[in-house]
Amino acid sequence: MVYCHNCGTKNDDDAEFCSKCGEPLKDVRDYEGRRRPRHHDDRYYRERQECFGLPHGNLIGPLIAGIVLILIGLSSIYGFNIWSVFWPVLIVVIGLLIIVGAIYGSRKKR
Repeated sequence: MVYCHNCGTKNDDDAEFCSKCGEPLKDVRDYEGRRRPRHHDDRYYRERQECFGLPHGNLIGPLIAGIVLILIGLSSIYGFNIWSVFWPVLIVVIGLLIIVGAIYGSRKKR
């Protein structure tokens, strides 16, 4: 019997993927014997692409930076003092991202 290193489920000796979670049990190779590169659907790849626990969360940082730059530019054009509002709003947004990521991560593990 082969045990899955991800979830611990027993699998047949000739199984290539876990019967419970689908994780590869061996080094997966293509028909010519070459090692298969990881596909974007693999669990490890998906987890690496998360930030703040959210899928595609790696887009959040550049998105926030872009919005901040736009707001700074607009405030300088129209003479509005954005700094009195900017830091409290930024702290609230980061806090919300952390909370949403924690909730999403806890639901995903169930």
